[in-house]
Amino acid sequence: MGRERIAKRAAQELTDGMVVNLGIGIPSLIPNFLGDKRIFFQAENGVLGIGKSPSKGKEDPNLCNAAGYPVTVVSGASYFDSATAFAMIRKGLIDVTVLGGLQVSEKGDLANWMVPGKRVPGVGGGMELAQKTKKVIVVMSHVNKDGEPKIVSTCTLPLTAKRCVDLIITDQAVIEVTDEGLLLTEVMAPYDVEDVVRQTAAPLRVAAGVKRVE
Repeated sequence: MGRERIAKRAAQELTDGMVVNLGIGIPSLIPNFLGDKRIFFQAENGVLGIGKSPSKGKEDPNLCNAAGYPVTVVSGASYFDSATAFAMIRKGLIDVTVLGGLQVSEKGDLANWMVPGKRVPGVGGGMELAQKTKKVIVVMSHVNKDGEPKIVSTCTLPLTAKRCVDLIITDQAVIEVTDEGLLLTEVMAPYDVEDVVRQTAAPLRVAAGVKRVE
């Protein structure tokens, strides 16, 4: 349920009429939590208007997102080549991108595509999206599988882009990246402020009246 909870919270950042690009993993769950919002999801393989995930047995082999996973489309969806898809991104026409993360620094640097020594599919459109999108949201677990913080003072993994992240949403907290550093605005139950501070390896300011999400 942790992944779905993160995706549901990220969906709250999206408003009617936005053009949004989603990364793989947790971001791909967001269309399932939109309610009545009309959001146009864009993918690098050339789709604008991705809908909810198809139910089992209803997949269309000709419809997939940039990661190759089956998708549906909404009324008014359009198709185009990847060159056009990337032109939309590089032109700055994407309102929000929601990406997964391996590390985020206190300055908003993002590392999300490579762990040295491990096989990876490549950076994909991550660099362009992180640099050119109007707002960048990173969704991820607060710590890695070894219990090490993924929010750090300085990224030690290869960077996707520098100073690009605006908002971090984890299974423990919602953290804004500001000019003054990281600002904790929400804490996810059952965690408390002390838990989040302890498991964040970067200076973290706590907002007045920080919200607790049950």
